[in-house]
Amino acid sequence: MKGWIILALVAGGLYYLYTETDKLDKPIAQTEEVLKKIERKLDAMTGTRIIRVDRNVAQLKSELASRFTPSELSEFNSVLSNRDTLEDFKEEYCGSSNATHPIFSNDNLLYLCDHL
Repeated sequence: MKGWIILALVAGGLYYLYTETDKLDKPIAQTEEVLKKIERKLDAMTGTRIIRVDRNVAQLKSELASRFTPSELSEFNSVLSNRDTLEDFKEEYCGSSNATHPIFSNDNLLYLCDHL
C-alpha cells in the first residue's frame, strides 16, 4: 500500500512539473535532441533509407519554379535533400509567424511553410 502512495505522489509531482512549470522543458529538449542524433547516426550506420516520392512535393516544386528566385529554388532543393533537413527547416522556420530566413523572402517563406 505504501508503494502505491509513494508512486502516486511522484507521478503527481512530475505531472505538476511538466504541466504547470518550465522546470522540465530544458531536460526534455535535451533528451529529444539526443534521440534525434542517435536516430541520424543509426540511419548513417545502416546506410538504408526509405525514399518515398511525395506527389505533393513534386507539385509544390513545379508551382515554386515560377515564384522563387534561382537562389531560393536552390535552397529549397537543399532543404528537401533528406527528411532530417526538411524536419529541421520546418521546426526552425515554420514554428512562428515572424521567422526570417537568409535566402527566402518573408512572403515565400510563409508560402512554403503553408504548403509543407
